[in-house]
Amino acid sequence: MGKIGGFKEYNRADESNLAVAERVSNYNEFTIPVPKDKLKEQGSRCMDCGIPFCHSGCPLGNLIPDFNDMVHQEEWQSALEILQSTNNFPEFTGRLCPAPCEKSCVLGIIKDPVSIENIEKSIIERGFAEGWIKPQPPKTRTGKTVAVIGSGPAGLAAAQQLNRAGHTVTVFERDNAIGGLLRYGIPNFKLEKGIIDRRVVVLEAEGITFKTNVNVGVNFSVEELNQFDSIVLCGGATERRSLPTKGIESKGVVQAMDFLTQQTKVLFGESIPDQIKATGKDVIVIGGGDTGSDCIGTSNRHGAKSVTNFEILPKPPVGRSESTPWPFWPLQLKTSSSHEEGCDRNWLINTKEFISNEKGELTGLKTVEVQWKMTPGQRPELIEKEGSEKIWPCDLALLALGFTGPEKTLSEQLGIETDMRSNYKAHNYQTNVPHIFTAGDMRRGQSLIVWAISEGREAAREVDLFLMGSTNLPTKGKGDLPSL
Repeated sequence: MGKIGGFKEYNRADESNLAVAERVSNYNEFTIPVPKDKLKEQGSRCMDCGIPFCHSGCPLGNLIPDFNDMVHQEEWQSALEILQSTNNFPEFTGRLCPAPCEKSCVLGIIKDPVSIENIEKSIIERGFAEGWIKPQPPKTRTGKTVAVIGSGPAGLAAAQQLNRAGHTVTVFERDNAIGGLLRYGIPNFKLEKGIIDRRVVVLEAEGITFKTNVNVGVNFSVEELNQFDSIVLCGGATERRSLPTKGIESKGVVQAMDFLTQQTKVLFGESIPDQIKATGKDVIVIGGGDTGSDCIGTSNRHGAKSVTNFEILPKPPVGRSESTPWPFWPLQLKTSSSHEEGCDRNWLINTKEFISNEKGELTGLKTVEVQWKMTPGQRPELIEKEGSEKIWPCDLALLALGFTGPEKTLSEQLGIETDMRSNYKAHNYQTNVPHIFTAGDMRRGQSLIVWAISEGREAAREVDLFLMGSTNLPTKGKGDLPSL
């Protein structure tokens, strides 16, 4: 694939970023694309490695060497056709996926891996720019109706696949716009919302119906779902994790998703009384994942006085850890663009108390340094370091601690069985209620966007099989390429 020996001639090239001072002045995306003449070189770095481990690293089973080769040959429309055969929304994954494919790239053993994610993004953006992305409504309808609950990446993928099979699909979203976590959980500087809107236009033209401000089980009874032949639950894992810490009720201790969602809504003209703002405040973000990073970037754009990040785990190594050799997902320090914009990062820190004044307003955090005691065959034990307590000034503490599972409203009202982690139980995406299926974080727990799209696609195949007795919808790595 690509140019024989191309990986020897060319080094990896990634998108660059606007200068920090410029990009933190607004909420726009700030990447600078790789020049077109360089993209061909990037495609030619694919090694013809024999066994493409990138396939196993990608939850979607993307045909990565194939579209790399087409980019090398400057056959961009063919590259798009190959990419869309396995991935409904490369414009999302090309911006937001942590690229497990790159971590398992064979070239990564000796050099920087192929810039797969950027190539993917470049292909789909070229497709939109050239007008190659066109609605693909089904030629015939089956007469079957499907309700998809949730319009995040899993729900949108399921909806598009089921619509392509000829079913009449209605997507229900409880918020006031389509996109789920893509819209209200991901800051605009990582995903401008026009990227979602242009895809929704395509999906609507294909025949999918979207209904917003519909919260099934709350303002739309579950009995009304009986009008549909099948239901796909894609509501995500939205129960937020908190801390059993003294002072957690202090004014100024805020869940990260509330902070991020409010900012996105305000950015697009909604009025949020008493919006949570970081302006002029000492901000502490508790949690070292992507959501924590998003809070850091947003706080910097608010004009925070200081931004500090706490992580209870040890600082990962800068290079790949020996405990996670290629082709496994590496234990490795991740420094995001938000970290680069300004943040004091601290590891092995545990919050002991949220300190407030007589008005109940947060004024500081009391922490202690910790270590992890590892005993073979036993759970790791958290050990506090004696004499390491410290008071940190803090006006706003953002809890970016992840999610514990899906909300229980739907499972209880629909009679869906859950597992010990509160996820919805399913065999081949089918719940204990035969006509109800589930996919994405609601089924597997908090995970990656690429897994959400994969889950939506695979669930749609099982729904089609249930409704029709057979299916032509593709599964991972199989199926005919769609025509454009």
